[in-house]
Amino acid sequence: MESYFHLKQNKTTVKTEILAGVSSFLATAYIIVVNPTILSQAGMPFAGVLTATVLVSFFSSLMMGLYARNPILVAPGMGLNAFFTYSAVLGMGITWQVALGAVFWSGIVFLLLSAFNVRTLIVQAIPKPLRYAIAAGIGLYISLIGFANAKFIISNPATIIGISPMTPALLTFLAGLLLTSVLLVRNVKGGILIGILFTTLASYPIGRWWGTDFAPLISWQGVFSAPDFSLLLQLDLANSLQLAIFPVIFAFVFTDMFDSLSTFVGLAEAANLLDEHGEPRHVKRSLTTDAVATTLAGLLGSSPGTAYIESAVGIEAGGRTGLTAVVGAILFLPFLFLAPLLSMIPPIATAPALVLVGAFMIRPVVKINWFQLDDAIPAFLAMVLIPFTYSITQGIIWGFLTWTVIKLVTGKRKEISIGLWFIDIFAISALFLL
Repeated sequence: MESYFHLKQNKTTVKTEILAGVSSFLATAYIIVVNPTILSQAGMPFAGVLTATVLVSFFSSLMMGLYARNPILVAPGMGLNAFFTYSAVLGMGITWQVALGAVFWSGIVFLLLSAFNVRTLIVQAIPKPLRYAIAAGIGLYISLIGFANAKFIISNPATIIGISPMTPALLTFLAGLLLTSVLLVRNVKGGILIGILFTTLASYPIGRWWGTDFAPLISWQGVFSAPDFSLLLQLDLANSLQLAIFPVIFAFVFTDMFDSLSTFVGLAEAANLLDEHGEPRHVKRSLTTDAVATTLAGLLGSSPGTAYIESAVGIEAGGRTGLTAVVGAILFLPFLFLAPLLSMIPPIATAPALVLVGAFMIRPVVKINWFQLDDAIPAFLAMVLIPFTYSITQGIIWGFLTWTVIKLVTGKRKEISIGLWFIDIFAISALFLL
């Protein structure tokens, strides 16, 4: 294990990697239930999507750990599943079988881009200030997800967003946030995992005394369920190649590509997962893994797979090698049979970890020269638009376009790489399709 994952070289241990893998899994596990909930609205069987979600997450995360050797989990992406259901199936009126075919073909495009090293060139074409800003923006985005999951931040018609009145659930979240913070400050090993477990246990009186919205109570009679393989190979490959479906394929390609690229770059910068040239570590293998995840999703019956920003929870817990991803992958498998157990971990239990990840991922902003405005303004827009628009893709689109325009009109055309010009073309196209 030491020779394969290079644990000493990465200054980590088996114990640390296991704790990190468990932490990343707990922060990511919600997708096992959320993905079927969204895709079932497209007419797909809930149980079938759940099985597909678990299998995509397991095989893709395992590949990320063993092949790319990075501590990043891969699973069906949020946002991509919404596009699949609400835009492609319900909006355009295509069948879910055709939509699955579009997912498969977008994965094939990814594999071709990876085979010819195009995606690696795209990563290298992203200017360093934008990389740092993307990392920070993703951190803010994760924090926003955490606050929203805890219902600390809520919708307010008068001010767009607001703070929830104090409730027992909110007090439990704040207690978990404080405890996790103290554990991290005191460098307690597995502090994030301890915080998640503490908040889960503390939330159960809420479920018993104030209703079951925050901590559902489980009946052991409803724990076990057999896997449903009804969606396996149900994709429509022929009809998904019609000209009218090309915009759907392109939207999957663009959204998945930039979500995975920005997530991977952001996590690499925030955790210093860089090679000797300062580039994200094992970038080609990681992006190939992401491409395989999307292709596999189409075959198994799910929306595209992508690298998960919640992997930052495990990375901050000390995960530095592929062993973290392997542990996370293995933890998905039991939920082929034990999916109801996920309801034992309420959203407020992982919320403190997600909020604190933002503090860790915002570190790279100190590398940006904020007095160099032609660098600072595009970086700032990329950073704040990711959480403000609730979209990683929108943040990086406007960051790239602003960088290009400002550099062009200020006579710094040499700072616009050929790769960035191609990115801009895709970005402009996406603004009219997404």
